[in-house]
Amino acid sequence: MNIKLQQQANLPGKQQVDKITNWILILPFPLKTAVLKQVPYGDILQARRKRLDNNTADKSAVKFDLPNKTGSHVSSACIKPDISTFNLLTLARKLVAAHHDHHAKELGIIVHGFNTKTAERMAEALLAAILAAVAEMPKFKEKEKSRAKLQKIYQYGINAAHGYKRTFAEAEGNALARSLSMLPPNMLTPADYLGCIRQLVKENKWKLEFYDVKALTRKKAGAFLAVAQGSPTEDAGIVRLSYTPTAKIARRDKLTLVGKGICYDTGGTNLKPANSMFGMHEDMQGSAVALGTLLALTKLKVNFPVECWMALAMNHIGPKSYKPNDVVTASDGTTIEVVHTDAEGRMVLADTLAMASKENPKLIIDYATLTGACVYSLGTAYSGIFTNKEELLPTLIAAGRDSGERVWSFPLDEDYDKMLESDIADIKQCSRESGVDHILASRFLMRFVKNNVKWIHIDLSSSTRKGGLAHIPTNTTGFGIRYTLNLLLDKKIL
Repeated sequence: MNIKLQQQANLPGKQQVDKITNWILILPFPLKTAVLKQVPYGDILQARRKRLDNNTADKSAVKFDLPNKTGSHVSSACIKPDISTFNLLTLARKLVAAHHDHHAKELGIIVHGFNTKTAERMAEALLAAILAAVAEMPKFKEKEKSRAKLQKIYQYGINAAHGYKRTFAEAEGNALARSLSMLPPNMLTPADYLGCIRQLVKENKWKLEFYDVKALTRKKAGAFLAVAQGSPTEDAGIVRLSYTPTAKIARRDKLTLVGKGICYDTGGTNLKPANSMFGMHEDMQGSAVALGTLLALTKLKVNFPVECWMALAMNHIGPKSYKPNDVVTASDGTTIEVVHTDAEGRMVLADTLAMASKENPKLIIDYATLTGACVYSLGTAYSGIFTNKEELLPTLIAAGRDSGERVWSFPLDEDYDKMLESDIADIKQCSRESGVDHILASRFLMRFVKNNVKWIHIDLSSSTRKGGLAHIPTNTTGFGIRYTLNLLLDKKIL
């Protein structure tokens, strides 16, 4: 993102304010007269806020124009210092949205009246929302108007030494995940996807290995191949990307990211109805989040090795499509009785997890738009979290709370396996009984995590949310990158 950030600890004077056409102003709640007097045009803000109920802290974005030559557009909010991260990011999105139609090349931010730590937190949320809003997403409208691009952000009231490098890296990773996920399915086949990945490999000096259908046949990856066999084009495969740190003091602890990359999901032989099939080009968002996380970690030059495994395929309907009652054998020798062909995500992930975990990473995190049951359980504001290390659950939930990308856990007790018992194979792919498919899918996947590797599974029920989520303004959220960086860099889970 070619946007420059200029920070200054002092507040701007009126002359500086008058030079910029768009401003965002954050002040503490309750708002004190002494604080207002220090802010340029504070009297105008005070007059506007008097029209509002005093209980509008953390919720209302006040909008007004300044009586200067440029008619500067201002959005402002008064915020309690202890506001939750999710609510702060949501409010930041509203403050940024107030400037959407003004197409500003420069944007000013004022954060005033807080202690240094709190001010930095407020400014970071605003920056995250700004970067999410200006990221370019795919559009194919013939008469789409070109709009001025934001080039510079002036931040007053806080001067953070780190320069918000992490926020920029997170935003770049999230933008990549969202833009890939939004591409129409005829523009992001597995072959197209691999082409995009090859370009990123060149730019970021990653190592790429691609296990195509022939290679996976040699590895006897029957779970993945069962899904891929219905495709008229033999372009499916498993991508393995590797980042190696250049730091002098590099850690050996390897992180492995795994993502479901179903570029379109018809449901297969168990064909989806029209309303359920629409939007299934985004069934690859788990792989996009894994890739975006790898990009963010690379930009931050983390001192530990990272691998990213992506299971790329289409779940097509056709004469060669796999079908219920088929029995297939995964790469680890597990035989699987197929119950429902629309449970294809766990099939491609089974072989991918088995292959990735054989490399003995310290931690595996997988991302997948896996089950409707998780959406039914949580809605689209949270994502589901599962792990084979129960002691991690408080940390996993705390990372969601602190990052603003919220997650909630579900049980993974052994007795759920009763529902996956097969009369003919080692395990059923899923159960015909309804209600807990998100748990059963996780129990199924856990079977393929080898060597007792620490494993976290994120069922992305919040991958799509109408109107956006937290700081993200688009329906496609790219959920998981900000969460993972909090987990790795703040919670030190690796």
